[in-house]
Amino acid sequence: MIDNSPESSTPSVNRRTFVTGAAAAAGGIAVAGPAVSAAPAVGAARYPLPRGTTSLRVLVTGDAGTGKPPQYAVAAAARALHADRPFDIAVGLGDNIYESGPSGPDDAQFRAKFERPNAGLDFPWLMALGNHDTTAIYPGDGGWLLRGDVEVQYHRRSRRWYMPSRYYSVDLGVAQFVVLDLNPLAAYIPPVLSPEWEPGGTYMSRQAAWLARSLRESKAPWKFVCTHHPYANNGPHGPAGAYDSLPAPLNGVHLKDFVERHVAGRAQFLLSGHDHSQQVLDRVAGLRGTRQIVSGAAAKSVSKSSSKQFRARYENYRSRGFMTLDIEPGSVLLNAYEIGADRGSRLAFSTTYKR
Repeated sequence: MIDNSPESSTPSVNRRTFVTGAAAAAGGIAVAGPAVSAAPAVGAARYPLPRGTTSLRVLVTGDAGTGKPPQYAVAAAARALHADRPFDIAVGLGDNIYESGPSGPDDAQFRAKFERPNAGLDFPWLMALGNHDTTAIYPGDGGWLLRGDVEVQYHRRSRRWYMPSRYYSVDLGVAQFVVLDLNPLAAYIPPVLSPEWEPGGTYMSRQAAWLARSLRESKAPWKFVCTHHPYANNGPHGPAGAYDSLPAPLNGVHLKDFVERHVAGRAQFLLSGHDHSQQVLDRVAGLRGTRQIVSGAAAKSVSKSSSKQFRARYENYRSRGFMTLDIEPGSVLLNAYEIGADRGSRLAFSTTYKR
């Protein structure tokens, strides 16, 4: 997501003006080139995945990678919970390296903005790509899609960071986590000169076919699809098809269509970041029973109120925070934590989903 938090060091520029001009000036040059062929995860991270489990405890964060004090405060609160009841895995919902993504797999930003803040949280982190991770010109424009390959390469260098390909699936017994790369469908600089990345191009077509097969073949009782960009969102970025009040296709209309075609009704949960907020939305018509959860407040907040476009069971726009999932064969307990001025956490919301 474009950084609109108080911690931003990015100059204040009207997003609508920038992205419209940048798209016209840059076209798709920044995104040209072949994509990495994505496939189901092969092998395991150095911290092994807890496969074949009958229960699973999950830390859910998003938009974390600043390396600044708020990220450390969120990680410290998560460590306190981990010390009491250990997590098995974490999910990182994109914008892993602010503001403009890494320059290579040995970039010091990986240590400064991921490894150091998360010290002691020693388990696999299932990572998704965000628009800041694929910056071309202006931080968060999502216009250099190949930049995401660097974060895939880092998978081989880190004990925690799990991203064996740009999109992948892990089946852990009681739950399946499917991590998607929908950045080509929501870039502020669209890939108009690179057919590989276009909405109907080979990259998204392969991903759609792989996704259908992955969800169909999984025997896990709970299925979680993880994306950076949300389908439904009451925060300032807005929902897919209306992102940032921009014209199509910059408004995520193709992402909206992809989710409706390939995710809605096929998984119980859609976990997303992008908006620097926490939201537990009630049933959304277009998702056909799939629950939209937004957890993008792991380092930043927006200090704005809800649009109330979608009915929400819980919303937090002013405090940093994170969520946890306790997954059993017949239930999922979701807890949302907020970080206070004293840097401690409080349980702000809790709900249980039953099969």
